[in-house]
Amino acid sequence: MESNPAISVVIPVFEEEGNIRPLVDQLVPVLEELNLPFEILFVDDGSKDGTYAAIATCHKHDPRIGYLALSRNFGHQTALLAGLQQSRGDLVVTMDGDLQHPPEVIPELIQKYREGFDIVNTKRIDPPGISWNKKTSSRLYYRLLKNLSEVPIQPAAADFRLMTRRTVDAFLTIEERDRFTRGLVSWMGFRQAIVPYQAAPRHAGRSKYTWKKMVGFGLKGITSFSARPLSIAFYSGVVISLLGFVYGLYAVVQYFRGATIPGWTSTQLTLLIIGGVILINLGILGEYLARVFLEVKRRPFYFIREQVLPEAKNTKNDESQNEKKG
Repeated sequence: MESNPAISVVIPVFEEEGNIRPLVDQLVPVLEELNLPFEILFVDDGSKDGTYAAIATCHKHDPRIGYLALSRNFGHQTALLAGLQQSRGDLVVTMDGDLQHPPEVIPELIQKYREGFDIVNTKRIDPPGISWNKKTSSRLYYRLLKNLSEVPIQPAAADFRLMTRRTVDAFLTIEERDRFTRGLVSWMGFRQAIVPYQAAPRHAGRSKYTWKKMVGFGLKGITSFSARPLSIAFYSGVVISLLGFVYGLYAVVQYFRGATIPGWTSTQLTLLIIGGVILINLGILGEYLARVFLEVKRRPFYFIREQVLPEAKNTKNDESQNEKKG
């Protein structure tokens, strides 16, 4: 274990213009207090506002801050992958750029590393103002994921974590296209710990996770780490078929007894139930086929429009020099 590891902080951002400067102002002092060489690497995921300009300005004042500008919006998980691929530290911390991941937690993550853990995950404690709908849907989703997946995934987990260089390198060998990072990190194994943190309200802007994106993200998590929905589709088909067979026998018996009465309601109800089950099962199959389709195309994960790598330095000794350069 390195006594003084260099730290890389990877921050994917998308249209976070109002959060860049406040995040840097909070993050840099925390990193400087560690008295370790560090670099901060922003990944601009195709923002159309002033995010890129805000990051570039921060770089001019402090060369320890670098950035990747992707050619378009490839999605949070892909931007996170891009940052990990370009990171150079012996320890890599990933966090979001909306100030809901408090930089003050980073020393706790490093302390856990010093205790012998390879990966230190975080668990979000929601702020008091979070909506009931969001809390309930999150709780139900992780419960469903736990029951369906063979890989344990911590409820309220976040992409705010610390990874050692060897675990980052191991993570980067995974060639999966449609990535669910939280699941992949858990699937990797290694010694892992969890640190809770109090999520702060968003500093500026609004969340980019619409309900549509959240549902897509949830489906990705389930289909990436569980084949059980396919089994559910099969068994539901078997159960409906058996019920249909039993109902068929009942109808034949009633026919020979002369007790059949034309029933529009029962017919429609039967058709709706069977049709609904068929459509749900086809949808499940379609989700898995879509994942296979994305994998076999083998397109690049992303393209970089511009890249400026940071300069990792011992911060306290170079602080005055950086101010002069700025």
